[in-house]
Amino acid sequence: MPSGRLLAFDLDGTLVDSRRDLADSANQLVVELGGQPLTEEAVVGMVGEGASVLVRRALAAAELPDRPAALGRFLEIYDERLLRSTQLYPGMIRVLEAARRHARVAVLTNKPLRHTERLLDGLHVRQLFDHVIGGDGPHPRKPAPEGLRALIAETGATEARTLLVGDSIVDYDTARNAGVACCLVTWGFGYSRIPPGELQSGQWLATDATTLSRIIDTFCL
Repeated sequence: MPSGRLLAFDLDGTLVDSRRDLADSANQLVVELGGQPLTEEAVVGMVGEGASVLVRRALAAAELPDRPAALGRFLEIYDERLLRSTQLYPGMIRVLEAARRHARVAVLTNKPLRHTERLLDGLHVRQLFDHVIGGDGPHPRKPAPEGLRALIAETGATEARTLLVGDSIVDYDTARNAGVACCLVTWGFGYSRIPPGELQSGQWLATDATTLSRIIDTFCL
């Protein structure tokens, strides 16, 4: 197993397309609490900063009061819907298999760890990751850099030899806060919400799995 280099991947919108299961889960919660369902696009626009933020935003958009039990109920609903529609984006298994020839490979997500592990197991890719950090562990959620720094320390990598692959401004800011390189995937549902002009010139962008593999190869030279 290669050491001294780390390739860390975001999950939702980067490795997996989970938009429908997330939207359906949020809307089931909204309806149970007496609100009208939101559009899938609206819910997807709330994803990226953890389940508690998603629930708070969904209830606010549905003009419902935040309730202490809402987060727990959402997690129960999502647990049932986790793998109904969620799939890996095309080509991602090949990307991960190739990445493992260069470096240690990890998932860094704001999704709860239990759902993350179940999702990776259900999609038969858990064995492709050396480390998994969720958003409900001991480290602050992205864009705080502590989780990424913990992965760097655990794998024996350095900031200069670490690449974070994500789809959103949250991932971009996480990489910047940790002092590491970042590659953003344009297919993710977070990419379209990045404010114009926010990215530095020369930023790595991957438009498909083949391009992402080339970027990883170049970074690991």
